Amino acid sequence: MIKLIKPYITFHEVEEDFKRIFESGTFTKGEYVNKFLQEIKTYLGVDHAFLTTSATTALTMCLKSLGIGLGDEVIVSDFSFPATVNVVEDIGAMPIFADVDQDTFNMKSEELEKKITKKTKAVIFVDAFGNPSGISKIKGICEKHQIPLIEDAACAIGSSENGVKVGKIADLTCFSFHPRKLLTTGEGGVITTNKKEIAEIMSVKLNHGAIVRDGMADFINYGYNYRLSELQAAMGIKQLNKLESIVKSRNSIADEYKKRLHLLGFKRQNSLDNVIHNIQSLVFMVPEGMNRDHLITYLTENGIESTIGTYCLSNTTYYKNKYNSVQPIAKYLEKNTVTLPCYDNVDHKYISNIIEKYVRTLVED
Repeated sequence: MIKLIKPYITFHEVEEDFKRIFESGTFTKGEYVNKFLQEIKTYLGVDHAFLTTSATTALTMCLKSLGIGLGDEVIVSDFSFPATVNVVEDIGAMPIFADVDQDTFNMKSEELEKKITKKTKAVIFVDAFGNPSGISKIKGICEKHQIPLIEDAACAIGSSENGVKVGKIADLTCFSFHPRKLLTTGEGGVITTNKKEIAEIMSVKLNHGAIVRDGMADFINYGYNYRLSELQAAMGIKQLNKLESIVKSRNSIADEYKKRLHLLGFKRQNSLDNVIHNIQSLVFMVPEGMNRDHLITYLTENGIESTIGTYCLSNTTYYKNKYNSVQPIAKYLEKNTVTLPCYDNVDHKYISNIIEKYVRTLVED
């Protein structure tokens, strides 16, 4: 079976670091966590970074730090994994679904403009599959209306727009280190911001609500433990150091797929000219009239793991029943996108040949 993704980390790379951590007996809040945080800030060019247990807890922390709660509205990109909207629902705010662009799969600026009200307290822009196309335009709209912009950059480590890395564009940015991501620590995430006042709130909330005075903890608020361990940080450091080459390699593989599959009527997710897309997931729209689910089954039968693009949040059973606000383009993309394997040494020629064979069977039928 050709797997959908493989991690860019091996045990051999971290073995010595793991031994050092075990010998030290320090498994949290140690030198590796501090080093990982510093290297993230340097790589992204940001002032503040906070490690978390996942991008989901990172998003929750952002909403809580902004004081968002019951009765508030948060506008959310509608084509994403449900975690993006679940965090809004969980704190008692109301998610407002914004439809996406059919080429980039990202929030449409005109949709955002239409859905801003006096109750809008934040916007969550999703870098679909790591593609930040349009984030700067969305930021401009948010600044005009004085609304905080949270970037769900779960997939977007290593991407940029207008020469500015994702992590430095929005008011708050959340990354994921899940096993399917280019940089994985097993589970985990990080929040980045250049907003000093928000960073001060987070430093307390992410330390159980404590500050240190005269060497003693003073719990001035309530807070959380969303920490990453030393072992996870050691994994993250190794991958961060080679991230640029990973992004370059994945773009090269994606271009090879595109040469073959565009001739068959498949359309790859588009990135704007001023964007570097890390190709976190390589996603194509299938040709008009093709049954995407049948294609996925056919690929599985031929030893190739694939999956859907992602979800139309407003069309999931819970949110459809509660809000009845299904967005048409996101719904179309959910049914007509496929994610293909994309990593070093993947046999993309074989995969393209199998897809071509499938297309021929449709024509013959």
